[in-house]
Amino acid sequence: MSVTELPGDHPPKSATAPDDARPARRPAPLTALLTRLHFYAGILVAPFLLVAALTGLAYTITPQLDQALYGDQLTVAAVGDQPRPLAEQVTAARAAHPDGTLSAVAPGTGDRTTQVVFSSAELGDKQHTVYVDPYTGEVKGQLTTWFGSTPATTWLDDLHRNLHLGDLGRHYSEIAASWLWVLVLGGPILWWRRRSATRVRTTHLLVPDLSVRKGVRRTRGWHATTGVWLAVGLLFLSATGLTWSRYAGANFGAGLDGLRAGTPQISTALDGAPATGGGEHEHGAPATGTADHPATYDTVLATARDVGLSGPVEISPAGEPGSAWTVTQVDNTWPVAKDRIAVDPATGVVTARSDFADWPLLAQLSSLGIQAHMGLLFGPVNQILLAALALGLLCVIVWGYRMWWQRRPTRADRRAPLGAPPARGGVRGLPWWAMLLGLPVTVALGWALPWFGVTLLAFLVIDVILGALARRRRRVVPVSPAPAG
Repeated sequence: MSVTELPGDHPPKSATAPDDARPARRPAPLTALLTRLHFYAGILVAPFLLVAALTGLAYTITPQLDQALYGDQLTVAAVGDQPRPLAEQVTAARAAHPDGTLSAVAPGTGDRTTQVVFSSAELGDKQHTVYVDPYTGEVKGQLTTWFGSTPATTWLDDLHRNLHLGDLGRHYSEIAASWLWVLVLGGPILWWRRRSATRVRTTHLLVPDLSVRKGVRRTRGWHATTGVWLAVGLLFLSATGLTWSRYAGANFGAGLDGLRAGTPQISTALDGAPATGGGEHEHGAPATGTADHPATYDTVLATARDVGLSGPVEISPAGEPGSAWTVTQVDNTWPVAKDRIAVDPATGVVTARSDFADWPLLAQLSSLGIQAHMGLLFGPVNQILLAALALGLLCVIVWGYRMWWQRRPTRADRRAPLGAPPARGGVRGLPWWAMLLGLPVTVALGWALPWFGVTLLAFLVIDVILGALARRRRRVVPVSPAPAG
């Protein structure tokens, strides 16, 4: 939601809110427009935000949940002095899982087990991952994973992204992310304009007015203050969520490509010339370069360590014969390690390299933003911050709906089950220059964020229809019968 009341600033006189009674004044056109847009977006989009906050809150505990459910597979009981050769670990994993194509190996470091990943056509975009104790070579278990995520994390991730409804369900999260930033930015603007009109103390933007004991003013105070404290975090979640949404995310990716600011690709072509910055290292006998040749993994890993790829890495065999293998750092905690190299599996020569420090700035920020959105960048601190944002957003939503309920007319001659929307007419009152600037900006935003554009158009159509019906009712005036004689 946002940081101001969902209905208008001038409700009908109510038995439940006598403290808000004050002389009516017509708001400025921009304020009237923002208030009405805020009302419709808050009421109609809030259910999407509510679901996103609840599912996101559940996702924040996935590291601890994984350890509780799959600790025997993910970690080892005792850390040894020296890991076994990858050839032995891959052989043990293949013996435990004879089917499928070996698609990646993530050597275990510290107390983490080695992950040997097998793909097969019947799994689609999922894989079978075999977990091997790197110090003993013992197979610890096997799970069906999705890009390294355990079944529990995958289930909660799907719940947050699409409610387990596939591409259809992804629309809900994109609608939530597309409108969250509008509500967050609109709230402080409306609060500040209300402050100027009603002489509300500026400090009450950061601290609620506790002198108000009940009624809509007290609810609004908590709604506004909480929204302001959460604003930066909610804007971050909106922006990062949109980067991998279905339609807005595709536009974002196309924009990065157009600016040549996307994540650089690394060439796996073997042309016999090592890339600048790489090294030429021979490790034992030449390898055949096939994914199921276990000794190749030791060759490629040794090359990666020699050229400075430390910490957790993932080794991916060549996608086709005659191509280089890739080694990628996969440490997503700050400071991140995401350097990559391509290695000739037959000779151990580095043929290409891509360091995270050399990525375009937008690509770096996008990658870091995604990791922070997933709660990985700063470890448990990141998880706590995300959980606080989710809980705070839930409170703001509940307070927003409570204000809607508190502002409903309750007089005997004007009872209504729900609060009325703010008065219309804001667009008609805007100056020509505001229309001239605002229309192309709105159209551009609607194109870049398709679900924002579609829902905004739907709000406008509904509003026009309601306005036409209201005018028609006002024109129908009952005619009294003429007196006799």
